[in-house]
Amino acid sequence: MTKTQPKNPLKITDLTFRDGHQSLLATRLRTEDMVPIAEEMDKAGFYSMEVWGGATFDVPHRFLGEDPWERPRTLKKLMPNTPFMMLLRGQNLVAYRNYPDDVVEAFIENAAEVGIDIFRCFDAVNDERNFETAFRVIKKCGKHIQGAICYSLTERKMGGPVYTLEYYLEKARIIEDMGADSLCIKDMACLLAPDDAYTLVKALKETVKIPIQLHTHYTSGFGSMSCLKAAEAGVDVFDTALAPFAMRSAAPAVEPMVVALEGTDRDTGLDLKHLMKLGEYFESIAPKYRDFYGQTKMAVIDTGVLVHQVPGGMISNMISQLKEQKALHRLDEVHKELPKTRKDMGYPPLVTPTSQIVGVQAVLNVLFGRYKWIAEETKAYVYGLYGKPPVPISEEIQKTILKGYKRGETPITCRPADVLEPELEKAKEATKGIAKNIQDVLIYALYPTTGMQFLKWKYGIEPMPEKLKPKTMEDIKKEDELIEKAKRGELVEAQKAA
Repeated sequence: MTKTQPKNPLKITDLTFRDGHQSLLATRLRTEDMVPIAEEMDKAGFYSMEVWGGATFDVPHRFLGEDPWERPRTLKKLMPNTPFMMLLRGQNLVAYRNYPDDVVEAFIENAAEVGIDIFRCFDAVNDERNFETAFRVIKKCGKHIQGAICYSLTERKMGGPVYTLEYYLEKARIIEDMGADSLCIKDMACLLAPDDAYTLVKALKETVKIPIQLHTHYTSGFGSMSCLKAAEAGVDVFDTALAPFAMRSAAPAVEPMVVALEGTDRDTGLDLKHLMKLGEYFESIAPKYRDFYGQTKMAVIDTGVLVHQVPGGMISNMISQLKEQKALHRLDEVHKELPKTRKDMGYPPLVTPTSQIVGVQAVLNVLFGRYKWIAEETKAYVYGLYGKPPVPISEEIQKTILKGYKRGETPITCRPADVLEPELEKAKEATKGIAKNIQDVLIYALYPTTGMQFLKWKYGIEPMPEKLKPKTMEDIKKEDELIEKAKRGELVEAQKAA
């Protein structure tokens, strides 16, 4: 019997090589463990694969001793048939502040050169002005612009004073008019409920002509349900990961989604057996990364996010900050302070870097009194260096936070990058005699301290620490043997004591 062709096959973007391990393994998956399976991943038939961006520029040079530019370049040789996507934080690029236009231009040009085909651009406060330079350069490079809207809420469901359906539709119209080739709903905290997913996607399909893609996670438990409802509403593409790098705070797993849509008008056409073979490979290397497994809870979802709406990474940062101050017992106070601080800041979506800015300031407010101690990033945010918040910040809060601020006490209203001095030539000067090419210079430009350290390791000026070198399966076997010996030793001691 001939299989009926689906009328509107759903396309799948795979996140395994980027967001999958960033969400579950602190971005620690090494290029050397991607290479053996790359050619098989290329055969899967994914619409695209996210292989770069987010923390995959920061972590490799800082913790893995890898040149971040080499990963997409290496993988592209092995995967010529699958478009590569990266996550670009707009004017933030792949770091934590807005950079001047000269750095943005050079970065995107070089990202295109090493193999990035689709640039998913988002801005932490949904200020489309922070897309202007990125969109222009991506278009100049002949690559695909995917404009993203960060999905956020003030209520439990879509609506309330800020994040209404019309808010998202208006942002979509603006992004399309700016020249985007596709639009992404970026639900970074898994707050998009299934019914809202259907409503939002259906309305977007009626509002803009460009394809719609959904990026969500599994954090709250909504992930797979929302993807299926989005498929019903006509979403063109959604993001998944192979099962070993799915669920929990990562994306929905691809395998059950393929079967769920099989035989329908949205059949993906992907081969389940091939996907399972890919998953088996990642299971085989998993022991090398077990130090990063999340094992603190039995539940694979975080039901708390349905109430507090705080992403997991933001919570872990706040806990770390409180531990340093020996004030972990005040975590409940911080949870109560968070919505107040977020409201003061104009209700920004809680995504990098605004999640860190709001989280850090909330902790400081609890420890020292409200706005008695103000972080430099908070001042920069209120001054306008990250963009225009979704809701205007009150004059009272502005005056309190910007009192004595080095750049001025009146917030800017222009595009943030318009007040930033060029930095690329200064970075070239600072790396003279060490950097061999513009990509080396950009590592330093984005991460001056850790970037310079990496360049010294890369060119043998200083030895790379042993702790950065990868574990082998032989190392894992030896560790297991030692653990077993220790267990037997404890048993012997217990028997003696008895």
